[in-house]
Amino acid sequence: MQGLRRKFFYNISVYQVGSQVASSLHESIGRSTYSTRKVFDAGQPTAATHPQLLEEGEITPGITSDEYISRRKRLLELLPEKSLAIIASAPVKMMTDVVPYTFRQDADYLYITGCQQPGGVAVLSDECGLCMFMPDPSPQEVVWQGEIAGVDAALDTFKAEKAFPIRRIREILPEMIGKASKLFHNVKTALPAYTDLEAFRMATYDGKVKDLSRFTHEARWIKSPSELKLMRQSASIACQALLQTMMFSRTSPDESMLSAKVEYECKMRGAQRMAFNPVVGGGANGSVIHYSRNDKKIRDGDLVLMDIGCELHGYLSDLTRTWPPCGSFSSAQVEMLCRGLAKLGILKDDRSSSQSYHQLNPTAIGHYLGMDVHDCSMIRNDRPLQPGVVITIEPGIYIPSSFDAPERYQGIGIRIEDEVLITESGHEVLTGSMPKEIQHIKSLLNYGNGGATELRSMRAASS
Repeated sequence: MQGLRRKFFYNISVYQVGSQVASSLHESIGRSTYSTRKVFDAGQPTAATHPQLLEEGEITPGITSDEYISRRKRLLELLPEKSLAIIASAPVKMMTDVVPYTFRQDADYLYITGCQQPGGVAVLSDECGLCMFMPDPSPQEVVWQGEIAGVDAALDTFKAEKAFPIRRIREILPEMIGKASKLFHNVKTALPAYTDLEAFRMATYDGKVKDLSRFTHEARWIKSPSELKLMRQSASIACQALLQTMMFSRTSPDESMLSAKVEYECKMRGAQRMAFNPVVGGGANGSVIHYSRNDKKIRDGDLVLMDIGCELHGYLSDLTRTWPPCGSFSSAQVEMLCRGLAKLGILKDDRSSSQSYHQLNPTAIGHYLGMDVHDCSMIRNDRPLQPGVVITIEPGIYIPSSFDAPERYQGIGIRIEDEVLITESGHEVLTGSMPKEIQHIKSLLNYGNGGATELRSMRAASS
């Protein structure tokens, strides 16, 4: 009898819960039935779906459709007359059969379209303007992936002059290729959807096909005011995140924990992703320039070198600091370059010293920064800088444990990296809020919140 009673009350409870769910569902359906507003989903944030993020007329936060149109006009001005440019979106890369890696759009495709999704091909010419071939997902794909930008989004959101489903590229693109005197495409994201076309193959055979990157990188090299605003914000996020991570390192000197901490702090401040896998090199790992394992505990007294950056709406930051989580530097952990290295006995005073120096400092002094970490790689590094260009400055010294030097210097890696914007009157250090002087770092690490206050006053006095 007791068992029947329990079963009776269980059925009553299930019935009540089911009734509440059904009632809630009916109420929701009723509300949506009488709604007169249907918000168009472009497969990515728009002013209609994310008013807290974008204003009317913006495709990317802070960047309007008019700016994207002017970018396309600028690119056409750079190209030879009667050229056709083909730019494919980035491919989806898979971890396993059904699990994709996090998607990141090709910078050139994003730069001219604003479209953040895979599966499209953009074509640009004086005759047709921007023509976008867009994915045409099945209802099942929408169920699994959500809405995907198609032809309507190409015309209404991205302001293309023409748009077609990607399945029609074989019937439409060959004629466009045939009318062009020169053909350019983004070699790194080339897709069989157009490279397998007979017209494209013939153009390649005739020597008409060239890499588009040198033109897109030229257009992207100097940043607009709206781009610089996003880069300042990205740099600010990275600085705040790294500052929190430096203080956290006092109690958790572990590479993996510091990597997780800085990523958490970046994303909590609005970054979509990290610009690259954080480099967290404790001790001798700091002398490995692109160290990525981040799996060791940092010994007491060792330095940790952290190279980090984040991405905000397509624009990246990149900075590096080196500090001792224990709060104090040893006499060997100082800024050392060329003469200092020879004076300390790290470099021998002979003909091989120059070669040895490059072994200890094999990197360039910096690189361009923007939509990619090493931005606009087709622009030569010896080109005179202009206002609106952003570069990194990153002096460093990396002494492997096996290097023939006094033992106390072996295994030390030190890099200081900042972002610098070239301006009309000089320059602006976008990451200038991050401490890098020894006394500032010691103050921060040893005094907690009080140290942060002291740090601000010291920085204000020195500026």
